[in-house]
Amino acid sequence: MSFLLSLPVPSSAAAGGATSGAVCECDSVEVKGHTGQDITLPCKYDRKYHGALSACWQRGEIPARGCSNQLISTDGLRVETRAPSRYELLGRLEDGDVSLTIKSLTEGDAGRYGCRVEIPGWFNDEKHHIDVSVVTAPHIFTTVTTVVGQTGSDVTATGSMPTQTPTEVRITAVQQEDHLENFIWNSVRLTFIIFIPALLTAAHRVWRRDQRLQTDIRLNQSDKEEGSPL
Repeated sequence: MSFLLSLPVPSSAAAGGATSGAVCECDSVEVKGHTGQDITLPCKYDRKYHGALSACWQRGEIPARGCSNQLISTDGLRVETRAPSRYELLGRLEDGDVSLTIKSLTEGDAGRYGCRVEIPGWFNDEKHHIDVSVVTAPHIFTTVTTVVGQTGSDVTATGSMPTQTPTEVRITAVQQEDHLENFIWNSVRLTFIIFIPALLTAAHRVWRRDQRLQTDIRLNQSDKEEGSPL
């Protein structure tokens, strides 16, 4: 999001008189922006009257000549020099718009900025000071409350629930019911998987023991019959 504050143009400039090409005069303008967002500092001149003019941006008070602590400059046709890439001239240079855009605003960007438009002649340069104040962007907190109810009964939530509607509360209760059914079904499956094989194994062992016992009985009976006198 960009913030653009237009500077007032003197009425004589709109009338097209002898001073119609003068850049609007403004000692100081205040612009407020939020951290993380883009902000635009206004600076324009009458391109139709003056033609292409050189302009520069800096931090702090503008000196008697040029720009100190220069951030970016233009010859009126293209950008000539630029410090960090966060500073850009995104306006239409062909229309005299040399407004400065600061990308991804930080608290360190707060302070005074200056725009100087170089007009030929003695003491004709126009200076514009913009004071930037930076506000920390608000953080958004989301609170989610889960309410568990019994199957077939209504659910009543007490207290503050800023992010849940009654429909969402009922959905939460249904989800809890589904989770309970899944748990029971999984428990039954686990019982079959673990205990049924163990039960079958135990039954097989008992059967084999009974078979061995019956075999031993038959053998003993055979031995007795063979050993008895005729």
